[in-house]
Amino acid sequence: MTERPTRLYLPDDVPAAPLPGTTTVDAVIESLGVGAFQIRLLLICGLTFAADAMEVLLMGFALPGVNATFGLPPGALGATMLLSATFAGMLVGAPFWGRQADVYGRRPVFLITVLAGVIFGLVGAMAPNIGVLVAARVLAGFAIGGTMAVDYALMAEFVPRRVRGRFLVLTEGFWAIGTVMIAALAYLIGQLLPPQEGWRMLVLIAALPGVVGLLVRTGVPDSPRWLLSRGRVEEAHAALIRVAQLNGQDPPLLALAPPRRVPARPPRWAALLSPQLRDRTLLLALAWFGMSLGYYGIFSWLPTYLRTQGVDLPEAYRVTMILALAQIPGYLLSSLLVEWVGRRATLVGFMLASAAGAYLFMLSSEPAWTLLASGLLSFSLLGTWGALYAFAAEVFPTTLRATGMGTVSAAARLGSLISPVAGGLLLSGNLGQALTVFAASFILSAGCVWATGLEPRGQAVPEGEHG
Repeated sequence: MTERPTRLYLPDDVPAAPLPGTTTVDAVIESLGVGAFQIRLLLICGLTFAADAMEVLLMGFALPGVNATFGLPPGALGATMLLSATFAGMLVGAPFWGRQADVYGRRPVFLITVLAGVIFGLVGAMAPNIGVLVAARVLAGFAIGGTMAVDYALMAEFVPRRVRGRFLVLTEGFWAIGTVMIAALAYLIGQLLPPQEGWRMLVLIAALPGVVGLLVRTGVPDSPRWLLSRGRVEEAHAALIRVAQLNGQDPPLLALAPPRRVPARPPRWAALLSPQLRDRTLLLALAWFGMSLGYYGIFSWLPTYLRTQGVDLPEAYRVTMILALAQIPGYLLSSLLVEWVGRRATLVGFMLASAAGAYLFMLSSEPAWTLLASGLLSFSLLGTWGALYAFAAEVFPTTLRATGMGTVSAAARLGSLISPVAGGLLLSGNLGQALTVFAASFILSAGCVWATGLEPRGQAVPEGEHG
């Protein structure tokens, strides 16, 4: 008897009573399980995230050398613009590239944004003046904003639901590796070269991981979920065959059926504000804004703040590396809790722990206690970010997933742009005021996440326009 081929439908197109032999794209992803393909995708996206961390935190380490090269006094307008330049580019790049990924596919944006980030990173290393350097950092940020939105959409669409949250958190966990790498590089280069020369070498080396990321990304297929939503049946079939092959399974026997309706373009951005999606979009945007304001307000200025407290530059870099290492157990715990207790409870717990850590930092007076409080803050903040990226990637529908990720990411970049103002309070001696602002922003973020009422654990990622 000839085996009847399985037909693959988008969930919106599955009949109320599914016919024998039919399934959904989610069921196929579940049946293919976790294997070499998902591990490889995690490493590829993780490498890019580490490279993004290096680029985002880069100017905080390069600033003393930039100031010396171009004759800028600490706190000058050019220096402040430089710290904000990458975030300004990400503010525009995240929603722009997220939208392109929903219109033209994950893979093209997956490749273009990494290439652009490398190019503009190299331009910055050769900048003849502060104006060119600021422009290069804005354009590098424009590219980075796209990689951070698209990587998560792609990861969420290839990983089975039972470990999806864990994989998403671990992807963001590579941020800690990038943080350690940039701090270590800044320390080593500072020992070998004077600041006027060392910052250019630092900017140059920070751009190189993106080259490796670009090369390994060429073998990643586009998302079969997105391909089916656009009616590209054969390409979706080929993507699933690729997953099966790398996971060491026999290729699935599929007769892929296109959706009943293939609109000329995916839903407009305004669909994020439809009655079905409006609350989650606005609440998550506020949560991302609050977390970014506090995180970058503290860590962008931390090396400079430590110097104002009498800590020399090499020692400040060593402290930064210790704090980055404290992020790793935060990510690991978060990756476990999102599957054990759920996304929402994990997020709220880590956000409230971040608020407590901010106040412990304020109350600490001895150097050892200051380092301990900073470590707790680093641990809880990065555990939060891991779960927050996972949560956002799981609550937007496929046709708007990258657009949604880009939109809430843009809200985070707005917080990043404002954070130097709040972080400047650290330098002016208003430590209590600064940390109160940061703690309040973490508590506000926790309230927003809880108010969504959403819990993606164990659920299929939404497919249709309305989630």
